[in-house]
Amino acid sequence: MSYCASRFRTIRRPTLEVKVGGVGVGGSNPIRVQSMTTSDTQDIAATVKQSIALAEVGCEIVRVTAPNVAAAKCLKDIREQFSAAGFAQVPLVADIHFLPSAAMEAVEHVEKVRVNPGNYADKKKFAVREYSDSAYEEELQRIHETFSPLVKRCKELGRAMRIGTNHGSLSDRLMNRYGDTPVGMVESALEFLRIARSHSYDQIVLSMKASNPKVMIQAYRLLVDRMTAEDMHYPLHLGVTEAGDGEDGRIKSAIGIGSLLLDGLGDTIRVSLTEDSVYEIPVARAIADKAMSLWNPGEKIAPPETDGIDPYHFVKRTTAPIELGADCAIGPELPPRVIVRVDSVAKLAEAAHQLGSRSLADTQAEGLLVPVATPGDLAALCEVAAGTALPAKFLALELSPALTPDILQPLLAMSRGRLLLVRSFAAHEAEALAAFTALVRQHGHTLASGLTVETTDALNETLRSLGEENLIVTLSASPYPASASSHPIGAYRALAASLTRAGVRPPIWIRNTASTAVRGDNTFLSKLIEASFLTGALLCDGLGDLVSIETEADPVRATKLAYNVLQGAGARISKTEFVACPSCGRTLFDLQTTTQRIRAQTGHLKGVKLAIMGCIVNGPGEMADADFGYVGGAPGKINLYVGKNCVQYNIPQAEADARLITLIKEHGKWIEPQPAHT
Repeated sequence: MSYCASRFRTIRRPTLEVKVGGVGVGGSNPIRVQSMTTSDTQDIAATVKQSIALAEVGCEIVRVTAPNVAAAKCLKDIREQFSAAGFAQVPLVADIHFLPSAAMEAVEHVEKVRVNPGNYADKKKFAVREYSDSAYEEELQRIHETFSPLVKRCKELGRAMRIGTNHGSLSDRLMNRYGDTPVGMVESALEFLRIARSHSYDQIVLSMKASNPKVMIQAYRLLVDRMTAEDMHYPLHLGVTEAGDGEDGRIKSAIGIGSLLLDGLGDTIRVSLTEDSVYEIPVARAIADKAMSLWNPGEKIAPPETDGIDPYHFVKRTTAPIELGADCAIGPELPPRVIVRVDSVAKLAEAAHQLGSRSLADTQAEGLLVPVATPGDLAALCEVAAGTALPAKFLALELSPALTPDILQPLLAMSRGRLLLVRSFAAHEAEALAAFTALVRQHGHTLASGLTVETTDALNETLRSLGEENLIVTLSASPYPASASSHPIGAYRALAASLTRAGVRPPIWIRNTASTAVRGDNTFLSKLIEASFLTGALLCDGLGDLVSIETEADPVRATKLAYNVLQGAGARISKTEFVACPSCGRTLFDLQTTTQRIRAQTGHLKGVKLAIMGCIVNGPGEMADADFGYVGGAPGKINLYVGKNCVQYNIPQAEADARLITLIKEHGKWIEPQPAHT
């Protein structure tokens, strides 16, 4: 493994510095935050106004689309007016997809040019063709001839470049050889990097964007691994493309970007939301600040620290199955279960009522977690257990050290199979661990053991002798050392590796608590980012069988956030999945209102994936794994897709929503929405 120095600590990857105008990216510079204008580039006044608005909220690099030569020529006036307004220090980037001629014009006016290898000198028509080695080499030579003039001109003018590979726009040539995979994405970028290197040009930033955080994470890791093998050390631009809007868009972005930043990868980031661009900046800033708070630039590790997980391919960790409560099995083939914390036993009934009033039965809290500290708490729980039903499929009881097995016996006898006892164990508590394990097994309950890596290693003989029956493992209250670069993702990774060394495979419960927070911000955005970092990153690594977000006191909000993080990581689907691009100057309809309108009509279609794309640039490719697509084909006209195939062309936008729903019905994916509970 050579993609990062440590899977347990944040050791920043060394890169060369790329100068985007006067702004340094990579090297010893902080993580740079950037975004993109959404106006028609040929509307110079509107584009300058949006650029100013972005700069005023902290955007350090502003990108502007240049879909054709006419738009690229407008960049001259945009740059001049933006500078005259007092923002000469904020660099502009021209976003190029299909036209080398537009790139050659844009490079004359702005500090950086972004090219997409899949579109710039190649083609994508979903054609199937076998390329011989000689035919493949001929295509590479053609690309060399097409791309070289831009490289030379960037070098002459001192411009920077981003080679921005998109999962959805790999060329047919690469698709036929490598498939729609991270390997194909990486090879696409390396082809262009090798051309640039042949001209001794190195002012390059790389990106590997995808709408699926798992694919995006794997692609960046593989890119770094391959670049290291070829002695390349270019900075990385991180982003999850087509992330969507609202909570979902923020979660997807934080999962993908945060996972990589905490691995030490990433030098500039863009959060792509289907919202006004200015709303992207606070999210990106919060993500960057959390990651930078863990940096320890002087720390070096050799050899690399790893946990034995294959970082380039997703494989869910194999665990022992457990039956926990009523109709709540845990196992490697099952989705992670959701636990919600309640402040006290006295608030159980209120929390159960709040959660029971939710309209979607498949996004309920399956377990309620309550602290149990006194005999009075136990007496109250005995009253609950004596009733006709517990307020959830199971109750998780976080026990104080004073509650010994003999004190717990009466409650456990009354609630057979419905309790999860939660207790942390120190390295010297082998006997206590054995006693609690015997107790829960006697009554058919389950034990969640809070351990650290050191504790697990010290207790590995006890764990091995006890086996995996009715045993879950989580981190104890102080899960990781308080060094500058430590983080809870690494602590859970290390815990899983320690369990493997012990020869046991109990399920792992990912707990988001105050002790796992990277920084002490108490806003909901901060909690969302923390949960996405920790839970999302681990789920994308194949770790995690139960999750809880205990930093959010509102049980309904905590439940919703947990399910949204699970959905963002692709670990548990509880609603419609939307792939929605951020707006830009190429967009052919209002993406924000359209996305919200379609979501209101289709958001109940659990397991259905809908793509809403403003133009064709990444449309068919990025939504190739979507069930249906709604894509701008011309001004006021919509094309509808099933998978990557366009089935209806140039529908008037006023009719497109109804035609999309009809299409969903024709393919047997429609269900009628249930009336909301009151």
